[in-house]
Amino acid sequence: MTKNPLVRLLTHEYVALALRLYIGGLFIYASMYKISYTAEFAETIASYQLVPYWAVNVLSVFMPWFELVCGVLLIIGFRAKSAVVLIGGMLVMFTIAVVVNLLRDSPIPCGCFSSVEDPISWWTVVRDLIWVAMTVHIYYFDKILHLENHFTSRIEKIA
Repeated sequence: MTKNPLVRLLTHEYVALALRLYIGGLFIYASMYKISYTAEFAETIASYQLVPYWAVNVLSVFMPWFELVCGVLLIIGFRAKSAVVLIGGMLVMFTIAVVVNLLRDSPIPCGCFSSVEDPISWWTVVRDLIWVAMTVHIYYFDKILHLENHFTSRIEKIA
């Protein structure tokens, strides 16, 4: 049974690999500024007015490192499914935070890549939803160039 060529192309493992590298690189890039400028990132988190005040500093320190680790794991293909689930969860959380503030009519910056950005808009939501769709694609179709597969095949040869 042959699939539609378009479906075959969209579900191809190399498309999933390209999306995996893109999303992993995106999260590494997004984490760099936040790690370097933690205080500014804390102000961005506080401007969303969604987390308790005591959690703002904890999140501003923890979240960028979490993004960095997940991005690196995704790129190298070690526990990639776990990393993509965590990244997808973060993206859903970010999307909900943006939608809530759009409904509040708050003119705050996204804070995704720096503290000096255009205010959030519905385009931010669309962009985030596209990234969520990419994580779903990666979860289901990513099968090649996983570092952990390389190590497990060596262990199987030794045993």
